Amino acid sequence: MGGSPRRLIGAVMLVTAFLSMWVSNTATTAMMTPIAVGVLSQVLNRDEIASTGSSSSDDSEAFADGGAVGSADIFTNIQIAMLLGTAYAASVGGVGTIIGTPPNAVLVGQLNATLGYEIGFLDWMLIGLPVVIVTLPIVWFVLTYVLYPPNISDVSGAREQARQYLEEEGELDPRGKRVAVIFGVTAGLWVLGGLGTFLNPYIPDIWMTTLFGGSGMTIFGLEGHQGLLYYVIVGMVAIPALVLADTMEWEELVDIDWGTLLLFGGGISLAKALADTGTTGWIAETVFSDLTGMPVVIIIAVVVLLVVFLTEMTSNTATTSILVPILLSLGSVFAATLGLTDFKTAIFLSVSGTIAASFAFALPVATPPNAIVYGSGYIKQRHMMRTGVILNLIMTVILTGLIWLLFTFVWPAVLW
Repeated sequence: MGGSPRRLIGAVMLVTAFLSMWVSNTATTAMMTPIAVGVLSQVLNRDEIASTGSSSSDDSEAFADGGAVGSADIFTNIQIAMLLGTAYAASVGGVGTIIGTPPNAVLVGQLNATLGYEIGFLDWMLIGLPVVIVTLPIVWFVLTYVLYPPNISDVSGAREQARQYLEEEGELDPRGKRVAVIFGVTAGLWVLGGLGTFLNPYIPDIWMTTLFGGSGMTIFGLEGHQGLLYYVIVGMVAIPALVLADTMEWEELVDIDWGTLLLFGGGISLAKALADTGTTGWIAETVFSDLTGMPVVIIIAVVVLLVVFLTEMTSNTATTSILVPILLSLGSVFAATLGLTDFKTAIFLSVSGTIAASFAFALPVATPPNAIVYGSGYIKQRHMMRTGVILNLIMTVILTGLIWLLFTFVWPAVLW
């Protein structure tokens, strides 16, 4: 990483994005956020970094990153960029594979159920990986050069501080080893959850749907859900395990921002209400009714904008669950405009919308990574709002052009 704070942030984002391709972006963010906080504490040379629980005022941002390092009440640029970068990298990285984020799995299930069409693991990587490669550096650049340029010029001392800290601490004590074991087992089970598709031949369908999501019947007698139950169960089991292993106090559990998790669940409920009342269908019909005959680029831009807008209000999983069937139904409407068959047009529109669902950056409710980082208390909502609105606009333009290029040169060889 050298001594550059920008490269340090880039390294954390790169690792997060890579992990998010193979582990759920939710689990990746849960793992990487405390690591990012630990890195920041070394870089800023303080035991605690600024949090929303501190007494800092809005004017604290006027201080330079290099100033008042001893104060834990200042939200420094490097802190904001590091934590937002962790959340955004997890969302972007999840686009790279089918298992990276729930919206991808929702799309695959809908395509199979509606059109009898299957996208293979490698096929999706050819679709999603170019998006990750192009957009991740742009997010990093906007964070570290445009919005929150670090005023700290050199972080090379952090490595020496970390080395000294490790020498002073010595080997992990029994308590630390228990934490490491629980963390390793939890992370390993989350990784296995990402490979749940490969367990399908060995697990009854009803249990597969219950644990990993799908449109079939669950053991609760309900039909289908979004596939987060497995990860929730693993995480919830880890909590009492930490308490029973005498590694966490009850007061620390109470301090977790459970309200943010409820906020995310509320977004999914709102999405269902929008669908049940026909509001989402009305929005889609209103938006798309006058687009027939428009250039392909305009159609892509409208799809991206609509998906990002709805995702900010609900969640990316809920939005794709509602909009993918609508986009699939529009295949016959735009087939002539795109010069494709109804079948290919439906695939194109739904894939475009699903990719866009991972690029909502402004509100905690939009994606699980946003909710987790915001819930950590180390950034304020105005930090995410300011950054997210700007990135949403930039990414709408970037995704529109990128999807058009992929649609022209790559997707014909992959999707049909």
